[in-house]
Amino acid sequence: MQSSIKENYLISGFFAFFLIHSTPIGVGPIGSQIFVFKDAGHDAWISVLFMGISLHVILWMMYKMLDNPAKDVIVLHRMIFGKLFGNAVSLLMIGYFFMLALSSLRTYIDVLQVWVFPTVRTWELSFIFLSIMYYIVSGGFRVLTGVAFFAVLISSLIFTLNYFPIKYGNPTYLLPVWNHSLPDLLKTSKAASDLFIGFESLLVFFPFIRPADKHAKWAHLGLLFTTLQVAFITVSALLYYSQGLLQQTLYPILVETKIIQFPFAERFEFLFIFCWFIIIIPSMCISIWSCTRIMKRVMNLKPSTSLPWILITFFIAVLQFNDRIKVDELSRFVAGLGFYFLYGYIPLMFILFLIRSKMLRSFGSAK
Repeated sequence: MQSSIKENYLISGFFAFFLIHSTPIGVGPIGSQIFVFKDAGHDAWISVLFMGISLHVILWMMYKMLDNPAKDVIVLHRMIFGKLFGNAVSLLMIGYFFMLALSSLRTYIDVLQVWVFPTVRTWELSFIFLSIMYYIVSGGFRVLTGVAFFAVLISSLIFTLNYFPIKYGNPTYLLPVWNHSLPDLLKTSKAASDLFIGFESLLVFFPFIRPADKHAKWAHLGLLFTTLQVAFITVSALLYYSQGLLQQTLYPILVETKIIQFPFAERFEFLFIFCWFIIIIPSMCISIWSCTRIMKRVMNLKPSTSLPWILITFFIAVLQFNDRIKVDELSRFVAGLGFYFLYGYIPLMFILFLIRSKMLRSFGSAK
């Protein structure tokens, strides 16, 4: 069963809002908008809402599986598949969280190289960011929660800047509403999965949230806030760009920020890009922390030992994606992987969990 976690490592249920919200908001809003607009066009905001609303069902499934008593995905796997095969499935999840962090960091480095530091090499930026990630992850889960808290505050301020493209936008670009077929909208919802994946790390850190608190509502509010933010920036892009221009624009949200000017910041897009690192760092660090946590639970390997090796492997993996085509392929692969994880793996686990729970109750009553 789930080993008890010391009280000084636990967090209040209120912080579930910040953890659930900060983990999906990575580089998706910057790098994935072109893919989102491909099939549904000016109706893409409807697909984003479809995706966000449906994820509340997935989150509800996760709480049903992990609650009463509180447990993590490792215990869940052992309960359903047995200890040996369950541990093997848990180890596979290390690769999943590793890929989530890899896609976020490599896309952000590409943004920096395109917009700010075109002459700086990938390994130099990678080394700097991995050093920061090591410092944060080695601090433990409560430090990660604190970083997530400040990331949500920064993201809330940053997203208010979408007022400017909306102010200068053209409302007719959103008309006619629902002009695409349901299959096109659903296909776009699948493409939008990259904007939401990451909150499934709840499967790993769930026991760190105090079970006495009713934190399911905070998790759902965090996911709702994420949905509204993503829908808001999607609408702002649709208002600002024509469909033809939008399909040809690399990193549309960054181009929008070029129209923002303040007396103290002429090139505001540079400040925007650097602030975005604060927004994406929780999602990357929580993914890496999830890898170390699974290794500790399954292999009894201390995070102080596993974390350096994970980050060294991470550094080598980042260097393999050395051009824009490979970065785009990585982003699409991770988006597809996340979609099938959310809508394939979790519902399947939920069904198996219900069957297993019913069997255990039947055996218990028979005794």
